[in-house]
Amino acid sequence: MPLDLTPGPQRHTFPENVSVLALAEALSALANADGGEVLLGVSPAGREVIGLHDPQGAVDRVFQAVLRVQPPLVLPVPEVVLHDGRPLLRITVPPGLPHVYSLDGRYLTRKGARSVPLAAEKLRRLLVERGAVQFESLLPPQADWGALDEVQIEAYRQAIGLPAELPPQEILLRRGCARQTPEGKVAPTYAGLLLFGKHPRQHLPSAVILAARFTGDTFGEAFLKQEIEGTLPQQLRRAEAFLRDHLPKVVRMDGMAHREAWVYPFEAVRELLVNAVAHRDYNRQGDSVHLNLFADHLEVHSPGGLPGPVTLDNLLQARYSRNPVIVQVLADLGFVERLGYGLDRVVASVRQAGLPQPRFEEVAGSFRVHLFGGSSPSHTPSQTDVYADIPLNPRQERLVVYLLQNRRITNREYQQLCPDVHPETLRRDLADLSRRGLVLKMGAKRGTYYVLKPR
Repeated sequence: MPLDLTPGPQRHTFPENVSVLALAEALSALANADGGEVLLGVSPAGREVIGLHDPQGAVDRVFQAVLRVQPPLVLPVPEVVLHDGRPLLRITVPPGLPHVYSLDGRYLTRKGARSVPLAAEKLRRLLVERGAVQFESLLPPQADWGALDEVQIEAYRQAIGLPAELPPQEILLRRGCARQTPEGKVAPTYAGLLLFGKHPRQHLPSAVILAARFTGDTFGEAFLKQEIEGTLPQQLRRAEAFLRDHLPKVVRMDGMAHREAWVYPFEAVRELLVNAVAHRDYNRQGDSVHLNLFADHLEVHSPGGLPGPVTLDNLLQARYSRNPVIVQVLADLGFVERLGYGLDRVVASVRQAGLPQPRFEEVAGSFRVHLFGGSSPSHTPSQTDVYADIPLNPRQERLVVYLLQNRRITNREYQQLCPDVHPETLRRDLADLSRRGLVLKMGAKRGTYYVLKPR
């Protein structure tokens, strides 16, 4: 489909040899407005497609321009696109950026197809709306380049396709993960440490995910706890592994066959974790991201309230990020879309799964999301009545109640449920229930667990 080349409030076109200054003016004006795109390889009026002769040179010109803006613009990596068979460079400026951007002391915005100075009143309003300096862009004390893991930086370079000869320091400077110190050295910002640090917790002890699975519907004795640390990409990968191991599953009938499925849409829970990590307030020490799995619901807590203009009333539509550098790098790595919170996708997937509406709330300086697993799986007389006509020993009755609350059980969990009973006796209990068709044996070897057969 041909690109729309018409200049307007959200689109600017330039030939490939546009000056760095003119390009910086257009990008800063779009950033102070509602975002948009710049196309290189087109006449300024958008009437003629010229194409690119040196795409990499055009990309370098863009990075020179964004570094000229103050504070430096952190944008998605420009992409080469084709129009009528000719290559163009598309630079995207997302809406909802967190700063007010200046160029040589000037604050610009968009008016029609032109970049114009921001009026004093509009500038004051924009400064109030977008807030102060971002914590992620500050330089941590006593953190130098040696605190970073160049293996992870190289993996990131390959992921976004930057030239192999580009020095690691230049990569992080361009992406807002490093800054020059007053002494002229390059040092990581807090964002750089969180994304590429060797030991991020040395500087931000609370930058971890605390995951727990509880046996009941409320906080009590945790069945399992795990402290997930590392860089933010590492945390998200490890948290996803925790979810795959511990997110509840159910067995549903699919025709004449049994099909195992997650109680909650897996991508919805993953999206909540990514959002919690990407948008939390890292300046708030003493608390971490929490993932709590209960018998009938799950909760994800993120330190810090909703950022900027985002409220509980508009959070499914608002577009604003407390940590734009972190969000952009996670987007580059495929964890999160650059625009917005993604909570609208969570709501849509939960609704499609037939589950109750998620609950969003701000409590005690944190943002919390609750997902509910449909009708409560807690033990009720009506549920156990289904098994009233089946002879069960006391241990097996306790097992059925446990499965009604938790949906699955392993041999080890059954032993914890009946600690004074010999393991061989418990094994025979499970074998008997399986033979009589009350439970289904799932998995194999160490991964074996049991679920109730639908009745």
